[in-house]
Amino acid sequence: MNSIKKALLVDDTEIDLYITRCLMEAGGFADEILTRTSAMEALAYLRINADNPEQLPDVIFLDIRMPVMDGFGFLEQFELLSESIRNHCTIYMLSSSLDYEDLARAHCNPFVSAFLNKPLYPETLLNLKCQLLQRSSLNNNKQ
Repeated sequence: MNSIKKALLVDDTEIDLYITRCLMEAGGFADEILTRTSAMEALAYLRINADNPEQLPDVIFLDIRMPVMDGFGFLEQFELLSESIRNHCTIYMLSSSLDYEDLARAHCNPFVSAFLNKPLYPETLLNLKCQLLQRSSLNNNKQ
């Protein structure tokens, strides 16, 4: 992977989606940036595209605190998805909360690569992009 093809932002707060999307676009984070305003919409998108790997996001930025189904509920359902989806998507949890319990739960979840504080900053996105591309390059060299 020479670039991040798709990133999916999952957040119920429209202004947070807008700001994060603008930062990602300005920094060239991904070729395409998708947004969903609920965990259920994001899961539906993944399920619909289960047999279409080029439509799956390489990266998911997942808000923790959302109504109806929070980020941890999303992770419980994500675990039930096919292995091909789980292996394709790298998940970062986002929160403006400083709740230690949320941080601990995120760090203990095998599908969460990192816990990030909102708002995201351009430097954070650049570092994440470099890490993802480096990890992808290493995985491709092993194959």
